[in-house]
Amino acid sequence: MRRELDNLVTQMHSSGVRYEDAVREFKKQYLREVLIANRGNQCKTADELGIHRNTLSRTMAELGLSLAEVRACLKRPPRSERPVYGAMVRPGFRQG
Repeated sequence: MRRELDNLVTQMHSSGVRYEDAVREFKKQYLREVLIANRGNQCKTADELGIHRNTLSRTMAELGLSLAEVRACLKRPPRSERPVYGAMVRPGFRQG
């Protein structure tokens, strides 16, 4: 992981990404990942990060990270987009 981070930092530097922009993107992506892991629950996310929930909420607002955006990735796809499996018979159930 250390090597991947070093490579990313090198790429960002050579591309001319400013420090403030790099830190902002890192924070935004990190918060998004922890929020997704906690299914959008801000209290659990803040606890895992070791910060107060209000601090998390304020930081999300500063970064333009909305909870609706996070929760959108958690929703199941509409029924029309779900894969259709043939008429399967579950073990232990009789057909007919």
